[in-house]
Order: sequence, then C-alpha cells, then structure tokens
Amino acid sequence: MSTQADHGHGLVPRPEQTPDALRAALAAVDPKRLPEMQRTKDEAFAKAVEWQSLSPVRGWVLTWARDIEIARRPDLAARHTHAKNNLEHEDADVAREALRELSAVLDEAMKAVHA
Repeated sequence: MSTQADHGHGLVPRPEQTPDALRAALAAVDPKRLPEMQRTKDEAFAKAVEWQSLSPVRGWVLTWARDIEIARRPDLAARHTHAKNNLEHEDADVAREALRELSAVLDEAMKAVHA
C-alpha cells in the first residue's frame, strides 16, 4: 500500500491493485460494502472465464480501486455523497450539477488510482 497524505489529511493508505489488498482497504474504509465486493468479484471472474479475457477482472479492480479512493479521502467522499444525494433533485439544474459533480469526483478518483 502506498501511504499518501492527499490534501493535508492523514488517510488510510492507498491499496495496491490486488484483490486481497483492495478487500483489506475496503474493510477499513467501508466494511458494509464487503458483500457487494465479493459478489461483483465472483461475477467478474465468471465473465473472465466465459469471455476468455482478463478485462472483466481488470474492470473489477479499477472500479473498486476508484471506490476505495473516494472512501479513503474525506474531500472526495463528501463531494460524492452530496452529488449522489442531489441526482434526483426536483430542480433540474441542481440534478444536472449533481451529475456533473459526480462525474468529476469519479474522474478525479480514477486519475488518482492510475497515478
């Protein structure tokens, strides 16, 4: 795991992109999602066998690395939650801004895990 203090906060270390490291990190930052992680891992590995391709597994790794990046960083987690809470706002402008912000958060987290 790489330990980085992003944005001045002491953070849970960024995990390596392996199933075991991601599982351990998720257990630290958002343990209630562990069953979802296992279910999606099983699905990704089944698709990998069916498709004879590792792309479903790589997609699973990147998705969970991104989600853990959001959960481990208070700044991103707050922005993510706020945006998700406003996606179905009755004011269409608020909902559009929430969608834009959610996309920006996801992009920022994905860039961080690719760094």
